[in-house]
Amino acid sequence: MDKINLSKEAKASSKYSPVWGIKLFGDGASLEQFGQLQAEGRVTGFTTNPTLMHKARIENYEKFARELIELVPSMPISFEVFSDEFDEMRRQALKIASWGPNVYVKVPITNTQRISSLPLISDLSRDGVKLNVTAILTLEQVVGTVDALDIHTPGIVSVFAGRIADTGVDPMPIMRATVAIAASKPLAEVLWASPREVLNIYQARDCGCHIITATQDILNKLDMSGKDLGELSQETVAMFRRDAVAAGFQL
Repeated sequence: MDKINLSKEAKASSKYSPVWGIKLFGDGASLEQFGQLQAEGRVTGFTTNPTLMHKARIENYEKFARELIELVPSMPISFEVFSDEFDEMRRQALKIASWGPNVYVKVPITNTQRISSLPLISDLSRDGVKLNVTAILTLEQVVGTVDALDIHTPGIVSVFAGRIADTGVDPMPIMRATVAIAASKPLAEVLWASPREVLNIYQARDCGCHIITATQDILNKLDMSGKDLGELSQETVAMFRRDAVAAGFQL
């Protein structure tokens, strides 16, 4: 694996993506954090979802979304529909898409009844709605999604690689295959979703993914890239020592 060195110049640059060789999208539901990430140039886009918004105690979906769009009008932002009925999904998708040209609409690959969303995805994409098809975990779903995306409309294929790994399956062969399948649609980008650690950024890049989402916890660790492991070992021991002293432990 190639070592990526985050130099002072790179850290001061307008974007991290050229350094990492992959687009980093901030994932969360905090206007303060998103504003800071934009100001620092640490990401090139943003994603959120109802779960993250609920955890952040956001009460007004549209108000939050419009404030975020105003905050970062030139970066792609993905907002998710939250209905389980396809007619209502369509209505929500069209409304969300109308909020700005940088908006992508997240549509899950199925509803809760495991009924495929592909007919809706095909219709929306054909109508020019930029989609982020989410919660994909199988290559069958990838093939269906890529086929459904209109060749003239940008779209994102979000494969939940982290959740695949949680089952004990190596996600990298699936991600490589996804990239190959998506190549048939020039405006389709593959997103490595649900990352668990900084290593996933390297893995996503090596698989040819276009985008990876990154939570604040992962973004906070980016400066550790290329760090000497001996130095990190000493810092870890020092941390244990500080905590033991602070706790007042005695034997």
